[in-house]
Amino acid sequence: MSGLLHSPHALVTGGGRGIGRAIAGALAGAGATVTVLGRNVATLEEAVNAGAAHFAAVADVSDQAALKAAVAEAQARKPIDILIANAGSAESAPFSKSDSALFARMMDVNFMGVVHAVHAVLPGMKDRPYGRIVAVASTAGLKGYAYVSAYSAAKHAVIGLVRSLALEMAGSNVTVNAVCPGFTDTDLVAGSIENIMKKTGRTREQAIAELAKHNPQGRLITPQEVADAVLWLCGTSAGAITGQAIAVAGGEI
Repeated sequence: MSGLLHSPHALVTGGGRGIGRAIAGALAGAGATVTVLGRNVATLEEAVNAGAAHFAAVADVSDQAALKAAVAEAQARKPIDILIANAGSAESAPFSKSDSALFARMMDVNFMGVVHAVHAVLPGMKDRPYGRIVAVASTAGLKGYAYVSAYSAAKHAVIGLVRSLALEMAGSNVTVNAVCPGFTDTDLVAGSIENIMKKTGRTREQAIAELAKHNPQGRLITPQEVADAVLWLCGTSAGAITGQAIAVAGGEI
């Protein structure tokens, strides 16, 4: 039983694939009206056609004006009760080769994308009887990993935002949380696997094992496991849960 408010409207950024797609499908299955937002029209439309969402909105989360316009269009259909700020990207490089442009890219998408989305939905959400904001961060927001300093810094920033905003919203019906997946079986991690293979000459199985070793359970997390955690946070029974950064990582954190 999800415990969602009756037929809420959920906006899922980066909702066309991976973790975002799984979250959209879980929310839709629990009775929410779901709008998926992203840059790739084809993947968004495929999510709608497959029943994982009801509507699609096209915008780059790092473009505040475009995101604001897309959110306004979604809100015109139905006020937004749930924001899942999931859109993100990851680039890896040694710190010595991580220039200011790389840091800016990671901050623009992974952190400012969350800021822009929250700014767009929060004014209307505060006036409603129920509101849920969940940022999809990462275990990289709770600890460090070598060669992803820019990505890790951006995800740490997301968690700082969540904790501060939760305190500001504590007198309202809006809760603000983060979920922090470990290495998850998505196309984003597939890129990391390809990178390991290219740079080290390891097989695909060895590259997967290199990532899975961080998880005490010895495996990659599934997108559905992340979606299940998000679904619980969006439920009315999780009303006292706010300002939290919940690791979905098999005991890594």
